[in-house]
Amino acid sequence: MSARRSTTASHPGRTLRRVITADADVPAEFVRALEQLRDRRLRPEVRLTEIPAPARIAPYAVALTAEVHGDEDAGPGHEEPTTGRFVLLHDPAGQEAWDGTFRVVSLVRATLDPEAGADPLLCEAAWTWVEDALAAPGVDAHAVGGTVTRVMSQSFGALEERPAEVEVEIRASWSPRGDAGAHLGAWATLLCTAAGLPPLPDGVTALGRRR
Repeated sequence: MSARRSTTASHPGRTLRRVITADADVPAEFVRALEQLRDRRLRPEVRLTEIPAPARIAPYAVALTAEVHGDEDAGPGHEEPTTGRFVLLHDPAGQEAWDGTFRVVSLVRATLDPEAGADPLLCEAAWTWVEDALAAPGVDAHAVGGTVTRVMSQSFGALEERPAEVEVEIRASWSPRGDAGAHLGAWATLLCTAAGLPPLPDGVTALGRRR
């Protein structure tokens, strides 16, 4: 990942170790964060691609998208892949709202089966996925905030045979402290939860290749 005012074009199918690079004038603190992202091992179901990062929010940024195919046994609502975006922003001068010099801005979007989508507590439940992911060991997150949006689609007329669809969109941001790779891992955990994948057993580390 190139890390000046924005990132380079996407690199589908390449490992983070091969993609992440930094220009010579990038602050050492951000270079270290890039290295931590590069070295983070994620579950093999999480497929990362680098995309151009926003250039106006902070002087330095890196952005990734991900796609996760859900549990085949989780029902028809998980046929569509769960997708997301992870952006790490860095402003050496800091920003008051961040309570620090780094900020993570993330998105997760998942299609659910209509029964689960009709749960009146869906949005509250989805936000607990964020809280649980950020409560993982090694993740130190501050100033956490976000929104959960539920969109229900029902077809009519010539399309009435198409099943109803429910999509949940989780937008969460926080100020990361410590290992940036741990925060990438927390976001990946959120993606996998939304995709319906079972959690890894305690003590088991993902050995999938970095993408």
